[in-house]
Parts: sequence; C-alpha cells; structure tokens
Amino acid sequence: MASIVTNGKAVLTSAYKFIFGIAAKVLPVDKKLVIFESFLGKQYSCNPRAIYEYLQCHHSEYKMYWSVDKRYTAQFDEAGIPYLKRFSLSWLLIMTRARYWVTNSRLPLWIPKPNHTVYLQTWHGTPLKKLASDMKEVHMPGTTTESYKENFHAESSKWDYLISPNAYSSEIFARAFQVEPSKILETGYPRNDLLYNGNNRDTIDSLKRKLGIPLEKKVILYAPTWRDDEFYSKGKYKFEIKLDLDQMKQELGDEYVILLRLHYLISENLDVSAYQGFVYNLSSYEDINHLYLISDLLITDYSSVFFDYANLKRPMLFYVYDIENYRDRLRGFYFDFEAMAPGSLVKTSDAVIDSIKAMEFGNAVGSNQFHEKFCALEDGQASRRVVEKVFLGRSV
Repeated sequence: MASIVTNGKAVLTSAYKFIFGIAAKVLPVDKKLVIFESFLGKQYSCNPRAIYEYLQCHHSEYKMYWSVDKRYTAQFDEAGIPYLKRFSLSWLLIMTRARYWVTNSRLPLWIPKPNHTVYLQTWHGTPLKKLASDMKEVHMPGTTTESYKENFHAESSKWDYLISPNAYSSEIFARAFQVEPSKILETGYPRNDLLYNGNNRDTIDSLKRKLGIPLEKKVILYAPTWRDDEFYSKGKYKFEIKLDLDQMKQELGDEYVILLRLHYLISENLDVSAYQGFVYNLSSYEDINHLYLISDLLITDYSSVFFDYANLKRPMLFYVYDIENYRDRLRGFYFDFEAMAPGSLVKTSDAVIDSIKAMEFGNAVGSNQFHEKFCALEDGQASRRVVEKVFLGRSV
C-alpha cells in the first residue's frame, strides 16, 4: 500500500512539473505580479510579510498573492489577504506567470523556475547551528546527508537574491548554500523593522489586549527550536516541554505569564489548558515579532530567535538542557555559543526560576559587541532597501 501511495505521489508530482513547465512557456508574464510564501505556506509572517506590507503601502501598483497551505487559510480569510491554495491548479498557473517569488524557506524541488521569474529568498534567521553544506551529518527523516545537501543546492541554485541580516551571515550563506556573494543582499531583515518602528507603549498594549494578555503581568516568551532526531515522520517533529510548568506557575504565576511559541516544524498540539491564565500557546499565532514586542524576557535554546530579539536589548535566558548532544552530534555551532550568548545558559527548571527571580528589568541589556556584530544593520528600513534593489533596480 505504501509503495502505491509513493508511486501515485511521484506520478502526480511529475504531472505537475510537466504542466508547470509548459504553462511557463505559453502563458504571458505579468511584470507586476508577486507571489509570497512564509514557512511552507503555514503563516502570514516573517520577511515576506514585511516586504508585502511595504509594497502594499508604497507601491500599490503590484498585484500580490500569498501561497497558502489549504490547512492554514483561515487567518488569510479573516484578514482579507489575497491568497492561492498551495498546489491548486490556479496556484500553479499564476505561479508560472509571476515576475517575482518571495519566500523564506525552500520551495519543493520539482518546481522549475521560469526564466522570467525573479526568485527572492529571504531566509528566516541568523545562523547559530550549522546549515546545508556545513553540516557533517544529517539526522532528519527521509533523507541522507548526501541527498539532503544535493537537494538543498539544487534549490538554492534557483535563487536570484538572498537576503542577509549581517556580514557574519553573508559569509556563512555563501558557503553553506553555495550562493554567489553577488546575489546576497546585506540589508538587515525586513521583519525586524517592526522592532524599531513599533516598539512603543501604545502598540504593545494594543497587542496585549488583542491576545488577551493581562497588561499588569510581565511576559515571558518561550521559543525553543526543533531537534533533528526527534520526529514522527519527514517534516513532522516531536517536542516535549522540559520546563516544570507546575513549579513555575506556583513560584512565578502572580507576576508573570508565559507565551509558548514552538518552531513551525514541530507537529505537537500541546495541551496547556491546566495552566490557563499562566501559559498561552501561541505557536500558531501569525507573527512572532508581535510576541517579541510584548515580552519582557525571552527564553530559548539554539533557535535563531535570539538574534532578532537582541534588537530590543531586553533580557534573555537560554534553557539548554541537551546542549552537549545538540552541539556535538546533531548540528554543531558556528561560534562559541556558551561564551557569546547574550544571556545566562541554564539546564534545569530550578535554575530557570532562580534566574527569572534575579532578573532586572527596565534597563537596556546585552553585549554591545554582540549587538554590533549581529544587529548593526537593523534600523527599521530593511524592507525599503530590499524593495528598492529587487523591485526597483536601485543600488542599496
């Protein structure tokens, strides 16, 4: 039965690829048509959202659609955002006519890029953990180390532009993704514009009200990453919260609330109803940048979220209960994380709670050296720089 399903999927993929290729040659290109996608069509978020909203505000002559997984269309319907169901016939035909594709993660390898299409890859983070060519071993399901790297580079060869948040990332991207340095736009991340332009009390309070977060409570954002070797199947990863939420609620519940934000690849639908009013599972919320803005403290592990959060110069805590395995076997790091992390590294729930109790809020925190290396380009204008280069052909 499994082989029949697999063969059927292969036949369908081949048919799609054939139709896509023919349509791209026959149908006329629309030079003002842009297709956006974020995290495999699951979200309206990240760098594609920031670029979309900048174009919407400053260059409304563009016709824009979002590519959306059919399971995640509700948020687009509610917001009135034009979209196409990913892999539908209308999606296929419009994708072939688009002048621009803008996405923050890889498109399926079978999709051929028409010669008339400009493929803008925005990516979605400053790298701490090893990427693509730099990975010694790949522990993900459904692939081998060799095929993973080959497939990644087959995809990256289609990119016309790749956004980079800083010089450190540019060097890694060029090598790990095998992208020509001339294709890399070192502009800062468009998604971080909001952290400069929206960092005010009115915006923060408005977002808290929207999410039902008590205005008087301090907000802890817990945003862990996924583990390559903990999975149900290809693309569906497991995650177990190692924090003692009962203890945290008992000792911190009067003053704090926790916002839980799992990585988009994690499949868990965690039940935190026992912690109602203390833990809010916002893993499916449209944009993590809103959660950055309303949080007073970030707890993470090896996720790239801490590079973005550093722009706010607020406290961070790194809950790294499995750092030896993650660092030495699963991924490896690009720098001495333990020495350079802009916050304390802890391994137990007790240490997390003690660190939070000792936190000082209200003053800017973080290493100036860290900020200069990773956040120096961020100024609230990255979206403008990207649009001027890619869509208007101006130098940046």
